[in-house]
Amino acid sequence: MGNKQVWRLIPFLAASGSVQMAIDRWLLQQHLSGKNPSTLRFYTWSPPAISLGYHQHQYPEHWQNLTWKGQTLDLVRRPTGGRAVLHQGDLTYTVVTSGLVGNRLQNYQQICEFLITGWRAIGIQLDYGTAGRGYIHNPNCFGTATGADLVLPDGAKLIGSAQLRRGGAILQHGSMRLQPDAELFAQVFGGESFQPVQLSPTLSIDTIMTALTHAARDCFDIEIAAQPLCLSEWDEILS
Repeated sequence: MGNKQVWRLIPFLAASGSVQMAIDRWLLQQHLSGKNPSTLRFYTWSPPAISLGYHQHQYPEHWQNLTWKGQTLDLVRRPTGGRAVLHQGDLTYTVVTSGLVGNRLQNYQQICEFLITGWRAIGIQLDYGTAGRGYIHNPNCFGTATGADLVLPDGAKLIGSAQLRRGGAILQHGSMRLQPDAELFAQVFGGESFQPVQLSPTLSIDTIMTALTHAARDCFDIEIAAQPLCLSEWDEILS
């Protein structure tokens, strides 16, 4: 193995948004205090949720009682900035790491490299979005693509990411839209144009996670060791 840095991979987890955000916050804090190595993980939100950016205090009142397929949508606050994201039919990634040099946008792009490489390996070409001037006035994160977002060749946004920096450590997480539901999107964001994402229906979450894990290993030049959260860690996260 030589002396490559070893990152922790936390196996796939489906859980509520509040639990997922608690895990991400805990991972950043643990990494900052030197108790946990850099970490990569993938997860889904169950039940579906809308996540609000840390500083986003204004949102439509009807968001508090939305349902989808009989489940009430959770409304969850992220530790990261940005605007609202609808988490349904998506896969979320989290990277917690440190030691990156450069400014915020350079750090985004250093981390996003593994996403571009991994998706390319399964035949999907992604590029950085360019922010239009509508960005600030748009409550919906997927309505505009900024330089930190990754878009498909037809301009549809596939991945929106957000970042939190503490000390020398970075938490970056992002939502990858796999099968978003147009009707639910319209319920949440009103008349805004829904951009369907045309991915092959045979593309499984496992395939995507495997491709992205391999890409992370190559892009960050690291080894990756899978290690689930243990009981004492769950106690800390949920306390």
